[in-house]
Amino acid sequence: MTNSEGPWLIAGLGNPGPEYAGNRHNIGFMVADLLAARIGGKFKRAQKAQAQVVEGRLGPPGPASTRVVLAKPMTYMNLSGGPVTALKEFYKVPTERIIAVHDELDIDYPTLRLKLGGGDNGHNGLKSITKSLGPGYLRVRAGIGRPPGRMDVAAFVLKDFSATERKELDWFVDRAADAVEALVAEGLERAQSGFNS
Repeated sequence: MTNSEGPWLIAGLGNPGPEYAGNRHNIGFMVADLLAARIGGKFKRAQKAQAQVVEGRLGPPGPASTRVVLAKPMTYMNLSGGPVTALKEFYKVPTERIIAVHDELDIDYPTLRLKLGGGDNGHNGLKSITKSLGPGYLRVRAGIGRPPGRMDVAAFVLKDFSATERKELDWFVDRAADAVEALVAEGLERAQSGFNS
């Protein structure tokens, strides 16, 4: 039933609670929710971690599909490493099969970049995961751009997407979910050539 390397772990990063749901910082949760809808699953509280999880399969039906665990850490962004590490250990997922989906200030909205490893760029969710696991996991970096004028970065990421941005948000979340599926199905190089626009 499972392939010998175990499942993939896809962690959408965000903050729990309705007041954060539409924030730029929560695009990882939005992508995780869409992937859960695609596999026909509902998020449930994980027994072994402070996270909500859905288990299922991505890709075409049949033996070509891949087992995945979708996760939304419920600890707040800056403590994401704890739940991701607990799920990694529980599901026996190698670090190179972990994908973090997160907002990225240094990339314009709505642009995606896929990569393996690297720094955290001041992103508290990545900082926490890297502290727990090292940097050798995959990232789907969803560009949100820099704040306008002198606006504080923390205030900017904790604001909802603007009305103008929301016109493209569904498309952007859909594209990020496609990028996750491509990473799982095709590997990093092929996925990068398709999505690193």
